[in-house]
Amino acid sequence: MGESSPIKKYDLIVLGSGPAGEKGAAQAAYFGKRVAMVEKDYYLGGAAAGTAIPNKTLRETSLALSAIRSRHLYGVDLSLKRRTTVQDFLHHERIVKDAERKRVKNNMMLHKVDIYKGIGSFVDKQTIKVEIRGKKPEFLRSDTILIATGSKPRRPDNLPKDLRIYDSDSILQIKRLPKNMVVVGGGVIGLEYACTFSVLGVDVSLVHNRDILLPFLDRDISFALENNISKMGINLYKSESVESCNVKTNRLELKLGSGAIISCEAIMLATGRTSNTEELNLEAAEITPGKYGRLVVNENYQVIHPKTKKPVSGIYASGDVIGPPALASTSMEQARFAMIKAFNLEPYKEHVAPILPLGIYTIPECSMVGKTEEECQEENIDYVVGKASYNQNARGMIIGDNDGFLKLIFEFNNDLSQPMKLLGVHVIGEIASELIHFGVSALIMNAGSDLFINTCFNYPTLGELYKYATYEAMGKRAKRIKLE
Repeated sequence: MGESSPIKKYDLIVLGSGPAGEKGAAQAAYFGKRVAMVEKDYYLGGAAAGTAIPNKTLRETSLALSAIRSRHLYGVDLSLKRRTTVQDFLHHERIVKDAERKRVKNNMMLHKVDIYKGIGSFVDKQTIKVEIRGKKPEFLRSDTILIATGSKPRRPDNLPKDLRIYDSDSILQIKRLPKNMVVVGGGVIGLEYACTFSVLGVDVSLVHNRDILLPFLDRDISFALENNISKMGINLYKSESVESCNVKTNRLELKLGSGAIISCEAIMLATGRTSNTEELNLEAAEITPGKYGRLVVNENYQVIHPKTKKPVSGIYASGDVIGPPALASTSMEQARFAMIKAFNLEPYKEHVAPILPLGIYTIPECSMVGKTEEECQEENIDYVVGKASYNQNARGMIIGDNDGFLKLIFEFNNDLSQPMKLLGVHVIGEIASELIHFGVSALIMNAGSDLFINTCFNYPTLGELYKYATYEAMGKRAKRIKLE
């Protein structure tokens, strides 16, 4: 390292500035720790600010342009929009993205976190080299290091490189809206983009290697989502694989495992993600990544060697780099908790949030928390279900959402004087990802059916769905007890 490269010492070094890196750095700095953050990109904020926010903003733009939220009030013809580019739709996205990046930067400045722009890699377990283009490398040392470098799209080896074949990062640079598009991969990202482009007037086909969409969802929600996207005109190819892609001058031809051939102008790959660990020189820290470059961690998010199962002293990881659920919300929680453990701050936060919701920004939105009906069956839990539909709710009728519903799962008991314990909440429809939070709080409180019955909800609101879904569950319980 030499005399020209003095080592700067910190209490914490954070690699990456996405949701996990930002919140981990802020958590430590909040308690007076001296923190350095290393980010290889020009902007702070990671993929959350760079691609997730543009994705969600494009979705909002598509909803506005299609008038889907106005439903029965009016409609618009999007045919003239084909001559515009996706970038024309992203003026608001650019404003929001810039504001989010600025917010992250200001938050780090507020917490007096030192920012190093460059590629960070391990020299040993306590030393990080930061390579800055056109400058001499800098060296940082700390007893505690948080790896939060995120992930990037993974591309199948059997598909050629072509400018018309995009991934979830590059799709936002598409020059114009194609007439038709094939989305390969029916996971969350693939479904979100398929819905967005379909609403923008693109003829979308979705190739999925499973027979069920998003099998981790409650089946009622999964089937309702499939029904909705089919009504949107998305062509579903389930239990299919992509065998090859033939590149033509004016089109792309995908050959599927069944022998079917789909011709299209563009392809978007949503075939999984790989952790950003290849530039970290992990060997120097005696760390071996797992499949797809993922880091293996213990319950405290301390990195462990996948073979020896021993923790690597002082090195933590959180967010996409450790794999699923790979959500911004969970990444933040993981990083905060990791730093609490790293610096023995347990009285402040004793555990990761015990109940973690899932929000999926398809059209319509889906959200869930707690147990699914299928999980209750597998675990031999006696349960009762209550549902309430948007089209029987005043606010739902105002919105015009005829297909949305809220589903509550309670643990059955045969004492009508006692409330039933809430087990799971599942929503599909407008603002499902917002509506879920009342259920999240109820589950954290270990609440029962009495909470929803005794709560006064504003009228008209979708929140009332909780009360009426509970009424239905209580009615089912009473009928069942009577029959028994």
